[in-house]
Amino acid sequence: MTQPGKRRNARGRPKAGGEAARARTADQHADAFRRTRRAHIEETAEDYAEAVAELIASRGEARVVDLAKMLGVTHVTVSRTVARLQARGLLTCEPYRAIFLTEEGRRVAERSRRRHEVVVAFLQSLGVSRAVAEADAEGLEHHVSGETLAAFERFLDRRRESF
Repeated sequence: MTQPGKRRNARGRPKAGGEAARARTADQHADAFRRTRRAHIEETAEDYAEAVAELIASRGEARVVDLAKMLGVTHVTVSRTVARLQARGLLTCEPYRAIFLTEEGRRVAERSRRRHEVVVAFLQSLGVSRAVAEADAEGLEHHVSGETLAAFERFLDRRRESF
């Protein structure tokens, strides 16, 4: 017996999902897109913090021109981004001077570096070459969840134990 108002498929069965299922799915999609947008914002902060840390370690200082060259962007882009990151408390600098990490900036740089290393090691464990793993990790490291990163680490730990 069919109920009035119930949508049915070609075989006469109630259609799966309906309005409530589509709404849940839309909410899930919206949450995923919000997470991705937040990750893109954090990606810039992490990339800059990591680059500043690398430049300081290798050259003793990080300058706008060095960051621009390293990141493949213009000095104007670097200057604007540095100003935003300075406002967030990740960097300190003065006009025409070197750029330095704050304590929070150092934490962000270290966390980013560690995530990068885990993703590279995981990809290499799957047989991906070092060069490709390094390139791919540049995008992946910012978008994997903490849960996924922890799973990568467990996988790598189990793999190390078996050797």
